[in-house]
Amino acid sequence: MNDASPLRKIAPDVKLGKGTKVYDFTNLYGCEVGDNSKVGTFVEIQKGVKIGNNCKISSHSFICEGVTIEDNVFIGHNVTFINDRFPRAANADGSLQTEDDWECLPTWIKKGASLGSSVTVLAGITIGENAIVGAGSMVTKDVPPNTIVAGHPAKILRTV
Repeated sequence: MNDASPLRKIAPDVKLGKGTKVYDFTNLYGCEVGDNSKVGTFVEIQKGVKIGNNCKISSHSFICEGVTIEDNVFIGHNVTFINDRFPRAANADGSLQTEDDWECLPTWIKKGASLGSSVTVLAGITIGENAIVGAGSMVTKDVPPNTIVAGHPAKILRTV
């Protein structure tokens, strides 16, 4: 799956671990993906993203700059990460913003966490080890380790 294909775009600066599979219609640049991980169809992984070993990134997910995903993490279908609390296209003078005009907030998905389909994770969030985020949830606050959260916004339901 890591062979050259016109159906997937893997930039030369991408580091892919041993045994990692990247499926068609993907866009990866400036990122690292560890060993034995899977990156599904229609996934974009931006520069600076680090994904650990034995992770599964399901189709249609968007992983933006500033996200770190540790080992053994499951990312469901259509999961979206956000890295800017106050996004704008232009500055007050009307000029287009550049990388110097906004702050990329780091987001951490700790070892063994699972994010269900269609989860949105806001900027600057940490999802703790072995936490589970229910499908369709909007994560607006840090999620403690070993907890299950769900809802819009996500709230703690119970411990694992």
